[in-house]
Order: sequence, then structure tokens, then C-alpha cells
Amino acid sequence: MLAILKQMFGLTRRAIVGPGAWKGICLYLVVLGLQFVGVWISVRFIGWYKDFYNAIENMQADAALVQIGVFAGLTAFSVATYLARDWLRKQLLMHWRGRLTDRALQAWMNKGAYWHLRPGLSPDAVDNPDQRVADDCRKFIDHLLRETLDLISNSVAIVSYCVILWSLSSFALEFTFMGRDIYIPHYMFWLAFLYVGLSSIATHLLGKPIKSLVFSQERREADFRHSLIQLRETATEVAQSKGEAAERRRFDSKFDAIRANWQQLIRREFILGLFMRPYYQTIMRVPMFFALPAYFAGAVTLGGLMQIVSAFARVSQTLSWFIFSYRSLAAFVAVTERLDGLFKATDDPTPMPDAPRDVARSASTDGDISWSNLQLCTPDGRKLDSVPDTTIKQGESLWISGVSGQGKTTLLSAVSGLWPYGSGKIETPASAKQLFLPQTPRVFAEGMAAAACYPGDPSDVAPDELRRVLTLLGLGHRLSGLELVGTEGTEGLSIGERQRLALARILILRPDWVLLDEATSALDATSAAEVLAVIRSELPDAGIICVAHSAPSALHPYRTIHIGTPEADSEKMTA
Repeated sequence: MLAILKQMFGLTRRAIVGPGAWKGICLYLVVLGLQFVGVWISVRFIGWYKDFYNAIENMQADAALVQIGVFAGLTAFSVATYLARDWLRKQLLMHWRGRLTDRALQAWMNKGAYWHLRPGLSPDAVDNPDQRVADDCRKFIDHLLRETLDLISNSVAIVSYCVILWSLSSFALEFTFMGRDIYIPHYMFWLAFLYVGLSSIATHLLGKPIKSLVFSQERREADFRHSLIQLRETATEVAQSKGEAAERRRFDSKFDAIRANWQQLIRREFILGLFMRPYYQTIMRVPMFFALPAYFAGAVTLGGLMQIVSAFARVSQTLSWFIFSYRSLAAFVAVTERLDGLFKATDDPTPMPDAPRDVARSASTDGDISWSNLQLCTPDGRKLDSVPDTTIKQGESLWISGVSGQGKTTLLSAVSGLWPYGSGKIETPASAKQLFLPQTPRVFAEGMAAAACYPGDPSDVAPDELRRVLTLLGLGHRLSGLELVGTEGTEGLSIGERQRLALARILILRPDWVLLDEATSALDATSAAEVLAVIRSELPDAGIICVAHSAPSALHPYRTIHIGTPEADSEKMTA
């Protein structure tokens, strides 16, 4: 319990503290104040019950009409207070959700945590981070507001209700049990606590497994949703491969997991409902039965009886917050554990235990990129082929060749500062701009401008310059009548066209160093040579490191290093 409360406090602090914190705190206090107004209205209704039913018992029609007017006024005030409180609470929900989401995104994106915490790269890989950021932040704040506001207002309300119930139940319960006279003063007061206390214990014992089942259900739902997203992203590949049946098998497997956990969850909720539903149905009626002995003994009038019943019901309902909120509290705990797990994992991503992380990185003093004694490893500790010591000066071109699977892409990842596993030394210019282009470029729904300028801002590039670059790289036929800053233009692009679009980033962003990982693999040899020639012509001073299966002749002169071949220790100049 203490661990869960600590997690909740930590997440709450992330959502509240920081610049502009006063706005959320003020909103919370206003909403809480309106909750207290609701408590005051409830107290007034308790007194109203006595006045109204006494007027009926005494056949006082005028007094009854007055009490009907009082009832209408209290009801109108209650409705207005509720609507204002609900509107402000929703405003606060979005305010704190935005702050918590901002911190979750910052933690997930900071220091490449989103990359390091993938399955296979960390023993503490985070499943479904998209759901934790997008959905769990909302759910946590919603539960936080709902449960804390209810808890605080109920804690205040219970004092008021208990004072009223104590004063009203001044009579005692007297009976004989096993030959002994039993005398219980204020028995209605003590009975409320005993009744709710035993019910709370029963609720917890019956509903304890719900929390873990809710946690599992959230994860399985996210897995299913993610598999649908994957189909959208790979729709062309699936359609061309006739993979509908395979995808359906994958979807069915994910949904079967949802169904199986759901059956366990509803079974447990049904068991809990066998107790909770009768409790919920009778909590407003049981006080009447408990108070009847005092009424039949003449200790209270009908109005007094109804007032005691109302006070007892308010006390028992308030004390029953734990019972009525049990399912919601279980979901709150599950969401807290998932979201706290994300923040803890991103604070210090745990590396794979069997792989060394001894790559020393430093800033080069001469503006060159170099590596020495470099031995890279896979996350499971397997050593890749050794890499020859190399120095590349700005303006030079280097071709890295070798068969697939020998570590060429890993080498580029290490040079870019991303790959942590291995040993040796890498020096890169501290202030130089570096651009990495993968074999499969990312295409953005925001349009061709977003893809061509990534990671820059398209608004910083003149439309004429953007069109010039895209035309220069063979995409002029895609620009006819197209608004580059719109959401059109990326649908139907071939892999080769996507690679051309990604290569446009080099000419637009004009980096000092370019790392190409099979970035022209989808182009024919002639087209690839033309594109590389344009790049070298436009950026004659940029250093280019190119991984490719065939020689990049358009980058001449270039040097070559081989990985995983007998010539791995050789280096040659090609004109």
C-alpha cells in the first residue's frame, strides 16, 4: 500500500509542480470548495426530512408546502453547484493531463529512451508506450481527481454526518441475550460503523484479484490496438503478399488473449457483485429497519425517524466510499503502476546485462570523424566483425562494404552516437551537424514538405527552394498542383520515391556529415549515381559515410573499408 501511495504521489507531483502550477491548484481548491457546498446541501436535506415528515404527520398542509418550496430551492442550488463543479473539474482534468503528458513525452524522448527501451535492447523493455502516454496519463488524472476529491469531501462530510447522527440517536437499544441484559447507548451511531466496516472487509477479500486483471486487460487491449496500427503502416506489403489470412491469425490471437482475460475479469466482478449489488440496493433501506425499535418504543416521532434514517444513510454511504469505488480504485492502481513503470524505466534505461558498454566517445579537435580499437557487439553480447581503424576528414567520402549481417549498420549507429554496445573509441566533431538516412525512410502524413525537411521545420524552408530540390532529385512529376505544406502527396509513393524524398533532406538541411545506410538501395544503378552526384555537387564540403552493396561511383574520389571480408584490414583509394 505504501509503495502504491508513493507512486501516486510521484505522478501527481509531475502533473502539478512547475511553471503555472498555481492555476491547477486554484482550480482544484475551487472544485473542492464546491464539493463542500454539496456536503452542506446534504446536511440541509437531513434537517428537511424531519420538518417535512413532521408536517405530514401533524396534517399541517401549509408547513408541508413551505417545505416543498425549500426542497425545490435546495435542489436547484444542488444542480447549479454540481454542473459548475463538473465543468471546472473537466477543465482541470485537461490542464493536469496536458502537464503530465508533456512530462511523459519528455521522459520517453529524452536521451533516446524510446529507442533503448525496445524489446531486445533492454531487459526492462516498455510494452505499449503509446498507450501509456496517450491513454494512461488521461486515466490517471481522471482517477486522481475523482478519488481525491471524493475522499477529502467525504472525510469532512463524515464528521458533520456523525455529529448529527450522534445527537439524533440519543436513545439506547436494550435487549436480553443468554440471560444477560444488554444496553447499547447511541446504538444507531455504532451500528453504522460496524455495518460498513464488515462490508468493506468483505469487499476487499472478494475483489482483491481485480487489480491485476485490470492491469492485464489494459495491456492486452493495447497489444491488439497496436497490431491494427501495424497493418495500417504495412498495408501495401500485406496486400501484395496476400497476407490477409496471416494478419487475421495474428489479430485473432491478440483478441483471444483479450477475451480470455475479460472472462476472468467479469467472473471476479460477478463474484464481487454478489455482495456489492445487494449492499448497494439495501443501504438506503436498512437504516429504517435498524431504527424501527426506537420508533415503536415511542422514542422518536415519524419525522425524527426519517431524519435518523437520512443521517444513518449519509454516514453509511460516506463510509462506503471504499466499497462503491473499489472497481475504480483497482483501475487507478493498475494505471498508476503502468505509468510509474514508464517513468522509472526512462529515468535510467537498464542495458542488456551480457553486452559491454565501453565505447568511449569524445569530441575531435580537428573536425574529423575517427574510430580506433572498435569492437561492436549485439545486445546479447555477441561480437561483430572487427572494424579497421579509420579517420575521415570533412569533405571526404567513405564506402563501407561487406556482406549482410556483419555490423555495417551498427557501425553507423555507433558513429551517430546511438549504439552503446561494444568497446573502443569514437571521435566526432562536437558542433558539426550530422544527418543519418536509413534504408527505409519514414513518410509523414503531414505531407511531402514534412518528409523532405525532417527533422527540420517545413515553415523554415521557402516553397520555391523545396520545389527546386525535389525536382532536382527526380520528384518533379509529383509536384503538379500539389500543396507541399498540406497533407497530400505521400500516398502511393514507391520505395524509390520515398528514398528520393528522404535524400532531399541532405540538400535542404545541408549537414556537415551525412551517414547513408543503403539509402539508395531501391534505385537502379543509374538513378542512384545521378542522385549521389547531385548531393556531392551541392555539398562539396560535406563528409559522407556510405553503406552500400555496390560502389558509390558518383562520390569519387572515395575510400573503402571492408567489414567481414578477407580485405577487412585493407584500405584503398579509388579514383
